[in-house]
Amino acid sequence: MPDTSTLQPTAFNCEGGLVLNRSTFLMQPGEALVLENFEPDVEGGYRRINGFRKYVNQIVPQTSSSTEKVLMSVRFADKVVAARGEKIFSTGSTELSQKIISTTAMSGSGTLNVDSTAGFSSSGTLLIDSEEFTYTGITSTTFTGVTRSTTSTTAANHAVDAAVSENWTERDTSRTSADKYGFERFNFDGNEKLICVDGANAPVVFNSSMTATDVSESSVAGSKFVAAFRNHMFYAGKSTTSSTLVFSEPFDEDGFVVNDGAGSINVDDTIVGLKVFRDNLFIFCENRIFKLTGSALANFAVEPVTRNIGCVNGNTIQEFAGDLIFLGPDGLRTVAGTARIGDVELGTISKNVQSLFDENIRDSSLFESVVIPDKTQYRIFFTKDTVSAARTKGVICVMKGDGFEFAESLGIKPSCSDTHVEAGDVVVLHGGFDGFVQRQEKGSTFDGTSILGRYRSPDLNFGDVGIRKSMHRVILNYKPEANISADLFLRYDNEAVGASRPAAYSLTTATLGAQYGTSTYSTASSTTQFVYGGGSQPLVRQPVEGSGFTVALKIDDNGASPPYSLKGFQLEYQVGARR
Repeated sequence: MPDTSTLQPTAFNCEGGLVLNRSTFLMQPGEALVLENFEPDVEGGYRRINGFRKYVNQIVPQTSSSTEKVLMSVRFADKVVAARGEKIFSTGSTELSQKIISTTAMSGSGTLNVDSTAGFSSSGTLLIDSEEFTYTGITSTTFTGVTRSTTSTTAANHAVDAAVSENWTERDTSRTSADKYGFERFNFDGNEKLICVDGANAPVVFNSSMTATDVSESSVAGSKFVAAFRNHMFYAGKSTTSSTLVFSEPFDEDGFVVNDGAGSINVDDTIVGLKVFRDNLFIFCENRIFKLTGSALANFAVEPVTRNIGCVNGNTIQEFAGDLIFLGPDGLRTVAGTARIGDVELGTISKNVQSLFDENIRDSSLFESVVIPDKTQYRIFFTKDTVSAARTKGVICVMKGDGFEFAESLGIKPSCSDTHVEAGDVVVLHGGFDGFVQRQEKGSTFDGTSILGRYRSPDLNFGDVGIRKSMHRVILNYKPEANISADLFLRYDNEAVGASRPAAYSLTTATLGAQYGTSTYSTASSTTQFVYGGGSQPLVRQPVEGSGFTVALKIDDNGASPPYSLKGFQLEYQVGARR
């Protein structure tokens, strides 16, 4: 047997996220030089991200051109509300709770079991994948009187959690020249409502029955931003009055009589976004930030937060991890209320990945952002007219302890978005340039397109860059969620010309047991064996070859794997000669 007595082990956890502003001499081993479509995991390590899939199987109807993007996608009153072209639509969407097999006959008496039928019509037409169904009745969790394979569609297998949706219903029309919508859910009178603004037309209000009513006040027609604060509705962003904030009477979004509590406020900069946070209304401008305090016309007061820093785009403003986060000219920043009442501090949090923002702030035609609260995660997407969805980049920001860790996304190009929590279920939606409404954090692909995940460690020198190391073994600790197929690469001497470049080492779950309760039972002939009580975070011991003064680890998952988490590595090596 070979002599292993001189082998030296070095182990590290995968933590620290993507770091692009330090040399590898200063980077910690667990940090990453490449972290693409992996997210810093709140449970530790780096997790390959989930994909997205259609939340509504039917395309949002166009007005005049198939190139029209979705201008709004929002959950309201158990429905999906979407805008495209000159119209606003709504529909119901849910998921199968029991699978359907292609041979199951449904000819007028079938039943579909779903999570909920809330928001659906009492009878109608459904689409699951590409198969059409009709139904004549509903219960709280079933569609009844079902006939399948209608309109010449083909019976197919449909898995649990497959999206079930009905046809779009037109709710508002003739919204000419509409741009991306802003919206606010509110309740002034005991009734849930949704107000929408589009930068060109009158604001429109929907009640829970999806009846549309335009706001009649001409001074707020063409507003881009809207926020409900202290039972007043605030409007801003009108092109002709870009620095004016108009607010309604209390409890009436369409009342603007000054003697009844309505009014307007001017600030000395162009408003780009509004956000209510900690009993204040923050007014984000191009070069300044203000906050509005008080509770009524008599005591509303505007205070400057900063007159030196502005917000690049209002679509980047989100409440995140107890702060407001927004995109400033120098990257992501937070507006945090400190322990002293009325004091506010500004902080830049994205220095580790500043180069990503420098590359994309200048020439992105559209910014979009979402928050995934159960992961303490904020995502920003850089959408460019000339860049395809497959090449569209974004940044993932995760709150870890007292700091932030970052990663990069590639392949998500939203035109609008919404995050809504329903009975503990986080629903993250985005509308696309293809006319569909998608749900993020679902599935293992980007609506059928493979997710290419990449990780690269720093160039590790083990404390002495002048000594050659002969690598013998890499032990990988990871957490699989299903079968995976990925490749491990070792790269030596900062990938210099002539450096050793061993072929890929395959990483699979073929010889590992998976944790009971998260996997399907296997048979004796199954490639992967799922074992009762199997380990949830196995160790893969991979013999390797090659030598160098530094070594870097790379993982490429080939786009063929469901999510999994890289937890840590141990490298075992023998010390060689000094250069």
